[in-house]
Amino acid sequence: MGILDAVLGVIKSQVAGSAAPAAAGGTDHNLLESVIGMLSDPQSGGLSGLVEKIAAGGLADQVASWVGKGENLPISAEQLQAVLGSSFVQGLAEKFGINTADVAGSLTSLLPQIIDKLTPDGEVPGDNKLLEAGLAGLTSLFANKSA
Repeated sequence: MGILDAVLGVIKSQVAGSAAPAAAGGTDHNLLESVIGMLSDPQSGGLSGLVEKIAAGGLADQVASWVGKGENLPISAEQLQAVLGSSFVQGLAEKFGINTADVAGSLTSLLPQIIDKLTPDGEVPGDNKLLEAGLAGLTSLFANKSA
């Protein structure tokens, strides 16, 4: 079990308690769970690995804005798919029974928010601070969605 398991538990309870649109069918929740899975996967390098991968993919300004304290710069579905890989996005689409455009579109909204909330001090925290930052940041993220 990784340290983000507790964060995932909080996210699940927050999502379950929020008024998610029925049309979404829980897709955003499933994608959120997949993103948290990426962040807790030691092979991917966790949060710092994901941030580095996005920056190395030519989106350094965007990911820096998500980590920083200012406004988050947007990312297009095409940019995201290029950075994460078409096979990754296609795999999620198949897993959840939706098209790749919907997966990429949802991830363009989720990733900036998640990275922003996990980096409240404007820097990628070390593993010892990640759980605390994640719990506080993601709880506030979903509290705002249900308001």
